[in-house]
Amino acid sequence: MTIGGIQAFIQFSRLFTQPVGQIGGMLNVIQSCVASARRVFDLLDAAEIPAEPESDGHKPGREGRIVFSDVTFGYARADPVVRGLSFTVEPGRTVAIVGHTGAGKTTVVNLLMRFYEVDAGRITIGGTDIADIPRDVLRKGFGVVLQDAWLFSGTIRENIEYGRPGATAAEIAAAAEASHVDHLIRLLPAGYDTMLGNGGEPLSQGQRQLITIARAQLADRTVLVLDEATSSVDSRTEVLIRQAMQRLRRGKTSFVIAHRLSTVRDADLILVMDHGRIAEQGTHRSLLAANGHYARLYNAQFAGRTGRAGTLEAGR
Repeated sequence: MTIGGIQAFIQFSRLFTQPVGQIGGMLNVIQSCVASARRVFDLLDAAEIPAEPESDGHKPGREGRIVFSDVTFGYARADPVVRGLSFTVEPGRTVAIVGHTGAGKTTVVNLLMRFYEVDAGRITIGGTDIADIPRDVLRKGFGVVLQDAWLFSGTIRENIEYGRPGATAAEIAAAAEASHVDHLIRLLPAGYDTMLGNGGEPLSQGQRQLITIARAQLADRTVLVLDEATSSVDSRTEVLIRQAMQRLRRGKTSFVIAHRLSTVRDADLILVMDHGRIAEQGTHRSLLAANGHYARLYNAQFAGRTGRAGTLEAGR
């Protein structure tokens, strides 16, 4: 075969394969468009959010004992995510929710804040069914720190002040100091006036998380939700965040969702979720002594580090 023949063969091969590749790429785009269109029409066909109860001039409470009574919910009614959920959280107490991915941990908090309505059962705060509390009124009682630290383009001062607009510089600094981030901010050339890019650049992930905790500290809400707040930081930063979270939780009813069980050992009540149900509940020590789901989760995380994690912790 001549060199010219080889070159012609390669050229014709490319002329053949390029259209085939383009057709394959178009099929992928078409499938993506069909899937997206289906979701758009599902949204358009979705039922309207139930109307809020009419106000009678009485301001519903957002404080007091939180009670889940036989709560069942599913994003699709035929497939419940949580089933028969019942537990009580006393005012000022901390409840930790642990379990494997997809066990329903975050769903519990979403139901509490009425991002979804329960299919069966009821949730009450201070004896009032949350279905009778307008959503905007209910959510004003919650402070939330999520796994992904959400910061917007603006100064560090503005990002913290977002928790309580109009707060003074002294109050902002006090919230930052309580969250162990004040000294880090003051090391920056512009201090609290340092401009952040979208997402919090150029701060590290741990620094961003501490600023969101400072924001929640400044907001001073009745109920706190801490959702995987230490999942993506190093061990040293985790200690700082844990200390900040402990100070933040003082005197407040708190819900802590965590995979790292080191952050929930001091909780007043630990709920172990398994496939939408509460498999176990109790304190850290009692659950270790029971040697069930929680003990297995705990030993899986710490046995390799200490060799005797369950025994050591049970004795504390």
